[in-house]
Amino acid sequence: MNVTPGKSTGREHNLAVFIDLENLAQGYSNQKKTRFEIQKVLERLLEKGKLIVKKAYADWNRYQAYTATFHESAIELIEIPRRSQTGKNSADIRLVVDAMDLAWSKPHIDTFVIVSGDSDFSPLVSKLKENGRHVIGMGMKGSTSELLRDNCDEFIYYEDLERIEENEQKMTATIQADLPERKREAFSLLIDACNALTRENHDVLYASLIKDTMKRKKPSFDESYHGYRTFNALLEDADNKALIDIEVSPRSGTYIISRFGTREMKVKTSRPAPAPIGGPAMPPVTETPAAPSKPVAPAHLQNPQSAPNPQKRGH
Repeated sequence: MNVTPGKSTGREHNLAVFIDLENLAQGYSNQKKTRFEIQKVLERLLEKGKLIVKKAYADWNRYQAYTATFHESAIELIEIPRRSQTGKNSADIRLVVDAMDLAWSKPHIDTFVIVSGDSDFSPLVSKLKENGRHVIGMGMKGSTSELLRDNCDEFIYYEDLERIEENEQKMTATIQADLPERKREAFSLLIDACNALTRENHDVLYASLIKDTMKRKKPSFDESYHGYRTFNALLEDADNKALIDIEVSPRSGTYIISRFGTREMKVKTSRPAPAPIGGPAMPPVTETPAAPSKPVAPAHLQNPQSAPNPQKRGH
C-alpha cells in the first residue's frame, strides 16, 4: 500500500522528537535555574499525539545528571563526543541526518519536534515542511533564535510549560480531599485530559476522545481500577461531585463534557439537555389530541340548486 509522505493513516498524529540537550542546558543555566525537566516536555507533546521516536543528542559525559531521567522516559541517547580542538561536537549535523532519514523512511510519522533554540536547524525545518511534515519547535525564551521560531509551524516555550503546570495544580486542588485516593487520581487525570484537549483547540469534548487522551497520558489507566464499571460511570460520578458537567450528544447519543473546573465549553445541542445525572427526572410531555374536524358536505349537497340534472335515458 502506497502511503503519501506526511499524512498519517490514523486518527492521531505520530511524532518524532529530536532533542539538542546542549542548547537547552545552556539556555536553562543562563536563567539561573536548577535543571531542565524533560518530563514536562513529553507530557505536553503527548497532547499532540503518539510519541513514536525520541532521541537526544549530547556529550553524555558532560551531562550525566540527565541520563537517568532520559532513560526512564525511554529516550534514545545519542553519544556525540566533544571535539578537543574546536570544543564543539557534531550533534547538529547528526540530528539533521537522522531527521531527514526518518522523514523518507517512515512516512507514517507526520510531525517532527525539534527541541532546540539553535538557528542552525532552520534549514532542516524548511526541508521537512517541503516534504509535507508538520514541524513543532520548542526552546527557552532567552536562547531561542527568532529565525527558527518563526519558521516552525508551531513553537512552544519551555517557560510556558511551567505556567501550565501551576494552573493545573490549582485546578486539581479543587477536588475534594476526603475522596478515596484512587478516585482523586482518576479525577485529576480526567481534568488534565480536558485541559489538554482545550489547548489543542477541541471545541467538543466527547467521552471517547477524553478516554483516548487519558490512556495516552497514562497507558495503564483503567476505570475499573478506580472503582467504576464503565468510563461513563466515572463521568457520571464526576458530574455528581460538580467537577464537570455532562450532556448527551444529540448526534451520537454519547456523553460530552460541557464544563470542567471553571471553564465552559461551547456545546451545540439541537434538543434540551437531559436532566443532571442522578437528579430528578423530567416529567413526560403529554400531547393533547387535536379535536376531530367536522366533515364538509359536497358542494351540490350544500346548495341544491347547483346540483347537476340527471340525464334521461332514451327509450
